[in-house]
Amino acid sequence: MKKSLFAGLVLGALLGSTAWAQAPLRIGVMEGFSGVYGDLTIGEVEAIQMAIDDFGGKVLGRPIEILSADHQTKPDVGAAIARKWYDVDDVKMITGIGTSSVALAVRKIAQEKGKIDINTGAASVDLTGPSCSPTGAHWVYDTYALAHVTGSALVKAGGDSWYFLTADYAFGHALERDVTSVVTSNGGKVLGGVRHPLSTQDFSSFLLQAQASKAKIIGLANAGADTINSIKQAGEFGIVKGGQKLAGLLVFATDVQSLTLPVAQGLVLTEAFYWDLNDETRAWTARYRKRKDKLPSMLTVGVYSSTLHYLKAVQAAGTDEPKAVMAKMRELPVNDVMTKNGKLREDGRLVRDMYLFQVKSPAESKGKDDIYKLIATVPGDQAYRPLKDGNCPLVKN
Repeated sequence: MKKSLFAGLVLGALLGSTAWAQAPLRIGVMEGFSGVYGDLTIGEVEAIQMAIDDFGGKVLGRPIEILSADHQTKPDVGAAIARKWYDVDDVKMITGIGTSSVALAVRKIAQEKGKIDINTGAASVDLTGPSCSPTGAHWVYDTYALAHVTGSALVKAGGDSWYFLTADYAFGHALERDVTSVVTSNGGKVLGGVRHPLSTQDFSSFLLQAQASKAKIIGLANAGADTINSIKQAGEFGIVKGGQKLAGLLVFATDVQSLTLPVAQGLVLTEAFYWDLNDETRAWTARYRKRKDKLPSMLTVGVYSSTLHYLKAVQAAGTDEPKAVMAKMRELPVNDVMTKNGKLREDGRLVRDMYLFQVKSPAESKGKDDIYKLIATVPGDQAYRPLKDGNCPLVKN
């Protein structure tokens, strides 16, 4: 009887091990695939599939599956999706998660479940501050980096008075706060600001207030369609022709193409990726465009990068257990088409180079995709907030 019991236990263990080995490793990508940020997130599923293919299609002998969902830029919807994915669908890692309010809601669920969330789309620096997590990462950019790379360059170039046009939610508030700190610390002044609803269509009253402020720089602390619409409408009011400059504090290559060079020319902005930086970025973009014939944004490449590094860490750890995988993610340097020798810190911040670009004029451009000229490469240790300053409870000062 004892032998039979032992044999049964061994058989059960073997069957369980076999089932685990055959079960797919599931990765979820959650974004605002519709609405104000819809144009930025197109192609993320295809980019993740590229990462899976580049890795070999399997990890630890297990197939890899992608789940995708639209959180509609609503925190309650994002939290509900995350809870179902972690509890019911056995998703091991969620990436994307644009919109800071959604990202902070999903972070709470991931912490509660002890699961991995790798944020590539949201910008709030609080994700590596008070809301940092032992199983969370912030991958592409944040409000601190955007503020310090773009804001510092403009203040040093003479833009010492600012007025903000700010999206009225967590991301906009954080970006305005961080740029204000940069402006004032460099001797500039903030003359005021106005907050607009997310996904508004009419910026006329907000732009008139900004124009009346006489500030040299109008800082656009918004993104996606809000940035596109505010820049277009600023052109209709003749704001730039009148001598004021627009600072696009979170602008993507896809935004510039939507605006067109005659409208966007001269904009100074910060990006984590540009398709025409080198032979490797050009080759990756050519492969991507066979799947999705659209210029990739840094969000697109961000989900590729985060997924590829996650799979490398699972392989190195020999398990999908979240804490073991995160330990390997911090141990291994991040090397891919977007990041070279990147380091994932204990607060979850991926430290990597950022790039300051200026949008070309139509006369400077050699084709519809030739949109940027590189002004400066900013090393990660200068672009991102020092570890000691983030108030992350995981960091021992």
